[in-house]
Amino acid sequence: MRGLKVLPSGRPGRGRLYVNGPDGRVVAWYDRQTNRISVLSEEQREPVLALLRPYLSGEFTIGPPPVPTSAELRRLHLAPDRDLAPNRPGETLLGELAYGAPGGGRTRHRMRRQLLAFQRVGAELDVLEAEDWRVVHDVPLPGGLGLLDHLLIGPPGVFALRTVPGRRQRAQVGDLLLTVGRAAPGPDPRWIRRAAACASRALECPVTPALTLTDAARLEVAPTLRDVLVLQPPTLTPTLRAIPRTLKPPDVETLFTTARMTTTWGYS
Repeated sequence: MRGLKVLPSGRPGRGRLYVNGPDGRVVAWYDRQTNRISVLSEEQREPVLALLRPYLSGEFTIGPPPVPTSAELRRLHLAPDRDLAPNRPGETLLGELAYGAPGGGRTRHRMRRQLLAFQRVGAELDVLEAEDWRVVHDVPLPGGLGLLDHLLIGPPGVFALRTVPGRRQRAQVGDLLLTVGRAAPGPDPRWIRRAAACASRALECPVTPALTLTDAARLEVAPTLRDVLVLQPPTLTPTLRAIPRTLKPPDVETLFTTARMTTTWGYS
């Protein structure tokens, strides 16, 4: 078959090699750890073998994909309470507001403002799913860190996003603190660093910390802030698209499958 391409996935020298057809669909893959080639169609056996031969080492087996293990089946068929993928932006806030959140009118107003910010950013991130990106909202982090507003997985990598309403005021982002208007500075840059490090350990891959400011009248970012990505609608998605690509579609799907499971984050 003409037009077949080999695409690596996972850690260099250890992950799978995928063979994609001219339409981009996977037709076979080579698992380095088991030294096995799985071919979806017998008629593709010889072209796939010829293409993968330079990558093979030692004895190998080739044939149809193996039957999924029980662990793999459990991952593919998650119970609703163990699957984070259906979460809407601000899922927890939606529940609290619907069932009577504690506090007075000022607290509920702040929560609604925060929810609108979550929904605006979430809507922009959801648009990227048509371009081989995946997003999980309201991720419960272990260790008492709380909820991660959005976990974005795409060709440029994995991003942990914390959303802050700009309230139509000037927002200043420093190395350690974020200030909106005349409000007291908040430790958002430090928090998102810890959250990204936590996500990196859980997913076993690099995760970039990011702050998203919505409806800020003016945004000022300290020139020394280099390890935290600062985003702002409506330039949020163009900025993310411009980042160099490091992940292939199979990598994105694998990380998304892991990220959507509550067990990944220490919750059974």
